[in-house]
Amino acid sequence: MGWLFHSMACEGQRSQSVGLAENHDRRFIGIARAAKFEIYLERHSRGELSLNYVVQLLDAFTHEGPNGVHQCLVFELLGPSVDKVLADYHESHEKLWSETVLRISIQLLKAVKFIHRAGMCHGDISGRNIAFSCTHLWKQTEEQLFDVLGFPEVEPLTRLDGTPLGNGLPSQLVKAAEWVDWIDEDDEDIRLFDFGESFFQGQEPKKLAQPGSLRVAWYVNISFLEADILTISIIDLCFLIHDWPFWYLGEDEILIFQMIGFVERLPAEWESKWTSMLKRSSHDLELKEDYGTSKLERKFAGLEPDPTLKPLLHVMKGLMRFLPSSRLTAEDALDLLGKAQE
Repeated sequence: MGWLFHSMACEGQRSQSVGLAENHDRRFIGIARAAKFEIYLERHSRGELSLNYVVQLLDAFTHEGPNGVHQCLVFELLGPSVDKVLADYHESHEKLWSETVLRISIQLLKAVKFIHRAGMCHGDISGRNIAFSCTHLWKQTEEQLFDVLGFPEVEPLTRLDGTPLGNGLPSQLVKAAEWVDWIDEDDEDIRLFDFGESFFQGQEPKKLAQPGSLRVAWYVNISFLEADILTISIIDLCFLIHDWPFWYLGEDEILIFQMIGFVERLPAEWESKWTSMLKRSSHDLELKEDYGTSKLERKFAGLEPDPTLKPLLHVMKGLMRFLPSSRLTAEDALDLLGKAQE
């Protein structure tokens, strides 16, 4: 089982420990938000979060200890993240099975559809916040579990200046699991988790917390609900090519330059804004006018021919169009993929 806690007594206090995250108070706020939304979704699902491909909340309680009162959440055991599995495939030059890619895509769409119907937006969908379920491994012995997980590595936590640790800090740090022998991605479902950046519809933040490679979602005049959906199409492509289609180093115009022609040319009504961005840019960004075959279609053409994945191309094209009025909804995408499985 996994667990998460939020210390009500420590919220707002900044850790003085050298080497720990500077945004200590922001992390506490994020954990508190995650707890709130996990409990909300659990009630909305009537105890069946995992049926909607969201991590199952098993218990929620408060615990009073020497450092204050803690909000504790107990989750089902999860396997490795999608990012971890894709990195392993990329390193070994292998590919996910087409059936697995299609199944994961459908499950991710269903998870987001459930969250949106609950009146929420996830706000930080990425491969680091999607993991595989672990229904097979949790039934194994401890020895079998560590064979797959990797044996825990523990180091004492000390200050660089040698002074004693504060009462609110642990005495040890445990290295994250490496999942050295995980092979169950073709048999397990996915779980969407980490609601620390989520929000209710109508309470949108100024920007999303997604990693740079996924920031395209909020640079094309879309609502944050649509950002959740657009992000799915980018992650779907990562399942196929085991790499991110866009890269971001802090310059918005370069990010948008990569998007133009990926599915279609830039809409005429956005040309003036793009022109003004080019004038401010220090880069020579010259667009090719031939968009007869999109970059997305060329990427698909470079894959081994597989009729199973053809509907996924149509779905990704529909989800990644510039104009909201031209995009597929989650319902439309699920209908297309559902028919492909019939």
